Amino acid sequence: MPGQFEPLPGGGAAVALDDVEISIIRSLAVQLLELIGPGPGEDASGDPLADLFAEGPSEPPSDPVLKRLFPDAYTDPGGTPEAAEAEERRAHSAEFRRFTENDLRAGKRENALAVVRSLDALASASPGEGGAVLKLAPDESRQWLGTLNDLRLALGSRLDIAAEDDTDLLYRLPDQDPRKPMVMAYLWLGGLQETLVSTLMP
Repeated sequence: MPGQFEPLPGGGAAVALDDVEISIIRSLAVQLLELIGPGPGEDASGDPLADLFAEGPSEPPSDPVLKRLFPDAYTDPGGTPEAAEAEERRAHSAEFRRFTENDLRAGKRENALAVVRSLDALASASPGEGGAVLKLAPDESRQWLGTLNDLRLALGSRLDIAAEDDTDLLYRLPDQDPRKPMVMAYLWLGGLQETLVSTLMP
């Protein structure tokens, strides 16, 4: 079980994590929460129906990581479009973003919070033992999967990974390269994500 998720009888998943691994995932999840931003503040309406139709931003984020986490809905798969077509696509993307980004942010925030809370509970249940086995219910597994995916997208953006070939180049980075720790985290999280996906398959 070390380093990989395994299915639990009746659903869910388990993985053995040492203290360093717990600390790394928790730190990354907290950084993700800070990047995504706070939830609704005290000025929220308190009306769930009004909140449902509250408008979000219409422009894409300026931070490249947030652009990767909240991409435009309408992009051109075939190259550079004509100016009129590009403008129409931008308008559709802005409209879509206005009505979806708040919910997307809330979902990613909720998933990351679930990861932090489960790690905190794990650490408090086995203090000073050098690690423990994390056991997740099926719903928690899906939240973890969402956050692992978001963390890899964030790290991949910081590492300028745009294609599989980029990952191959990162494998060959010398140990002295300052990107090496981030690369190792990216690859390790990928292994966790892959094994967690397999536990959720019927």
